[in-house]
Amino acid sequence: MRDTLGVLLAGGAGERLFPLTRDRAKPAVPFAGQYRIIDITLSNCINSDLRQVYILTQYKALSLNRHIREGWGSVVASELGEFIDILSPMQRVSKSWYQGTADAVFQNIYSIGSEEPRYILILSGDHIYKMNYALMQKQHVDSGADVTIATLPVMPDQVAAFGVVEVDAHGGVVGFIEKPKTTTIRSPFNPEMVDVSMGIYLFNTDVLLPELIRDAETPDSHHDFGHDILPKLLGKYKVDAYNFVDENKQRALYWRDVGTLDAYYEANMDVAAVAPVFNLYDKSWPMRSRAYQYPPAKFVFGEPGRTGMAINSIVSAGCIISGAVIRGSVLSHDVRVNSFADVDSSIIFSHSNIGRHCRIRHAIIDRDVHLPDGTVIGYDANEDKKHYFVTASGLTVVTRDYSGYENPVSPEFLRH
Repeated sequence: MRDTLGVLLAGGAGERLFPLTRDRAKPAVPFAGQYRIIDITLSNCINSDLRQVYILTQYKALSLNRHIREGWGSVVASELGEFIDILSPMQRVSKSWYQGTADAVFQNIYSIGSEEPRYILILSGDHIYKMNYALMQKQHVDSGADVTIATLPVMPDQVAAFGVVEVDAHGGVVGFIEKPKTTTIRSPFNPEMVDVSMGIYLFNTDVLLPELIRDAETPDSHHDFGHDILPKLLGKYKVDAYNFVDENKQRALYWRDVGTLDAYYEANMDVAAVAPVFNLYDKSWPMRSRAYQYPPAKFVFGEPGRTGMAINSIVSAGCIISGAVIRGSVLSHDVRVNSFADVDSSIIFSHSNIGRHCRIRHAIIDRDVHLPDGTVIGYDANEDKKHYFVTASGLTVVTRDYSGYENPVSPEFLRH
């Protein structure tokens, strides 16, 4: 992996994760208690021995930049030429913000070229999965490919959310369709499934850079890898597919796009399950993050009806469960849940305080939220909609200024 430069795209606005992305970038949204979403991909990089990574940021990147600086700077050795560096939009080759995924890489073409990598690995900062990129690179080199696309098998009714990859019996890519409503294409390895792109692409540098320049000079281009770059490579270069090898070591492949509130919620619940579907406790594939200096979690009171306990839950450092009950939930660091409160199937971000006798169910509580005694959330959707943000599925999201929220009624609200 010494010849490979990782380029991690972390600049999306995260509109579908609003209101969690109102004040932070999507990759900076907390995940599984002590992590941020971007930590999963960065951990994959380190575990794959990929130690030269550029992170391309854009929207609301302050907390993300701080997290990377304070949590990941010490993981790599700069004296050995290793780095995890943030590249914000510099308008070096354009006077606009990033117009698409390909344009984001193009606008940093000079920084990328200065490292003189032989290969460039394009990654996304908002997916939950475990993958050894070194195995993908080995196949890429051994096969003599110019481009390799990581693929995942999905059911045919799921293709609208993905780029569909048509693969021949030898693993070569012969077609690529970005997010079709339906498709008759099937995987040659499993005729009941469809191979789709994971948004992970490995390029030979001498292939990618000229194609980025050509795309930038095309006026009607979306400047997007899926829409523009990849389809135009077919027949021109050797493009192969790499079947996802899951390091999660479960029976079913685990890859989640946590781009929506409901998908994000379910991924957190996967971690908190009795037998975690996404396993954070595998010492052979450690997940890293910024270390916070908080005391151990504390559970106090053991009286009838007032017992501090957590069941099937993740409770992070600095939390105090004071005579309250936590069930099937994920608590970030420095959360206090006070006596007689009941928290069920919920996610609570850091520095929050849940008052006495509160009842919280199927909810996400953002950071720095202080709920008054007796607050009830998640039991009456119509009542919740008067005060909080509620998804179509009934998931309630509470932020610091929760009393002023209206529910989204159109895509324009999500872009507010």
